[in-house]
Amino acid sequence: MSRSSAGHSVIVVPVPELEAYVLERTRHYDDSFVSADPTFVHAHITLLAPFLAPPTSDDLERVGKIAAAAAAFDFRLDDVRVFAGGTIYLHPDPAEPFAALTAELSAAFPQCPPYDGLFEPVPHLTVDHIAGGVDLDSTRTSLAPFLPARCHADRVSLQWYANHACRTIAEWPLGGAPCQGLGADIVCTT
Repeated sequence: MSRSSAGHSVIVVPVPELEAYVLERTRHYDDSFVSADPTFVHAHITLLAPFLAPPTSDDLERVGKIAAAAAAFDFRLDDVRVFAGGTIYLHPDPAEPFAALTAELSAAFPQCPPYDGLFEPVPHLTVDHIAGGVDLDSTRTSLAPFLPARCHADRVSLQWYANHACRTIAEWPLGGAPCQGLGADIVCTT
């Protein structure tokens, strides 16, 4: 069943190591959020959402500078947890590099508080939601072939989420050269 979305932008760290699992769960719940963009990674850890729509070239440059100032890092995903609202997620270890990037982005874009200020920004990769026979135990069982996931954060992506329109808007390497003068729908990599 498709739920309608006008769309929003999100700054994330892609987690391709869990893409197969998250893509399958996305298809299960609402395939209108499955992206046809080959650069789009559904599995991610959110750094800042919602972000500006549309961002200016100055905004994109500011994100690029923050990404360039942060080093790439390794992390592990195998701790399955659940938020009070029923969202089941993987907690990264270490979580601090994600929290630091969120703090930097929040300071640079105070008009974009994480989760509109409704929730504390806890680094996580959403994997499911408690409902319709899905619970923490069933999720742990279905995730078992994928865990522990040894991951490498090497970039930050600005993604657009909307029904039938999920795509990567821009991308910056962690610890790399910041992108200059990006226009809409241009991916920056080095």
